[in-house]
Amino acid sequence: MTVTTHGPLPGTPYDVIVIGAGVVGSALARELARHPRLRTAVVEAQDDVGQASSKANTAILHTGFDAVPGSLEARLVREGSRRLAEYAAESGIPVEPVGALLVAWDEAQRAELPRLAEKAARNDCTETRLLGPAELYDRESHLGPGALGALHVPGESIICAWTTTLAYATQAVRHGVDLHLNCRVEKVSQGLLSTERGDLRTRWVINAAGLHADTLDRDLGHHDFTVTPRRGQLVVFDKFARALVRHILLPVPTALGKGVLVAPTVYGNVLLGPTAEDLDDKRATQSTADGLTRLREQGRRILPELLDEEVTAVYAGLRAATEHDDYRITAHPEQAYLTVGGIRSTGLTASLAIAEYVVGQLRANGLELGPSRALEPVRVPNLGEAFPRPYQRPDLIAADPEYGTLVCHCERVSRGEIRDALASTVPPGSLDGLRRRTRARGGRCQGFYCGAAVRQLFEEARG
Repeated sequence: MTVTTHGPLPGTPYDVIVIGAGVVGSALARELARHPRLRTAVVEAQDDVGQASSKANTAILHTGFDAVPGSLEARLVREGSRRLAEYAAESGIPVEPVGALLVAWDEAQRAELPRLAEKAARNDCTETRLLGPAELYDRESHLGPGALGALHVPGESIICAWTTTLAYATQAVRHGVDLHLNCRVEKVSQGLLSTERGDLRTRWVINAAGLHADTLDRDLGHHDFTVTPRRGQLVVFDKFARALVRHILLPVPTALGKGVLVAPTVYGNVLLGPTAEDLDDKRATQSTADGLTRLREQGRRILPELLDEEVTAVYAGLRAATEHDDYRITAHPEQAYLTVGGIRSTGLTASLAIAEYVVGQLRANGLELGPSRALEPVRVPNLGEAFPRPYQRPDLIAADPEYGTLVCHCERVSRGEIRDALASTVPPGSLDGLRRRTRARGGRCQGFYCGAAVRQLFEEARG
């Protein structure tokens, strides 16, 4: 019902508090909002939802073809993929079903492709198909020389990760969930959260703190897993590169992950990455010269012409890797505490299914949820390049000329879109948050021309 960013916290106890407003925490809040008798809150250390790992992934809507068969992750990714595709269509989140190609570059990798197809079938992904070199190059004519074949996975899609988290959080807040931002949790004990803005009391705690989930687990005496931050650096190429690639181009996966890929984005760009660097520092989100050099070397083999295109941006994100090959979702009913840990890059795809599963665990462990209700749909800004944008819609401009007044010319963002984002249910807490809601300052000039105008609108809205 409220979004708070500063000041004292409510003294009335909650029924459930979710720690972390990433894509999984926000999905949990949305699922809990179905139960109006529950008093629910989400606490987030940063100034916006989706501000940590959720904003810096490859934004792929997975089929789960290469998950460990029989694992909880495989099940939830499979269920979540279907549910998120339906939710995206309802909410205006852009999705493009471009399909993926796992490209084999040597004989050992080619020999692995049939086993990957068999694994996909065990995960109910039965539409994969082996391609020889001729058909592969017919599909991807700009691919580097020497590819020996590929596995085609037609169900893989690209999606907007930013507005997915925003849609969940918006729907939760509109249905009575409190969202407390700038509210870092310093310690968890049974029924009590100590935060930098004061204490909160609750009947149940759900730990969806991502990179910090293991730290909070230890506050309550649990040592079930250790999070190792795995940095993924990525390079974003300008929109002129988009014609070079039609599918998500994946390497044959290894123990460290899916490896370096080349993929289109729903914003019309092309991604190269990520790296996979296990670190000790959970704040190490900076890019490095060595990491970017390695990416360029691998990109040159995959899609040589891509390296001739202009780079729009580079960024890095941290994934919550653990020593286990599955999600760590564990209830501790004697402490009224539930951990949602080890959620890697598939968490975006699985988010709705994770939320339903976790709420089911709360019910099974004694929390009376009360009656359930349907949620009123929400619509978030459709930021996809393949979909009509406000400046292209004469009906919107006729009703409100602000939608025809461009502020960011690189990304074609209008004053009307910026105004709407700043006045929304979950408004941005920073210029970066505004970019994730509108694409303003996200184009080839990175705000060089529009930055002052965007900042002025942001500061005027915040008084």
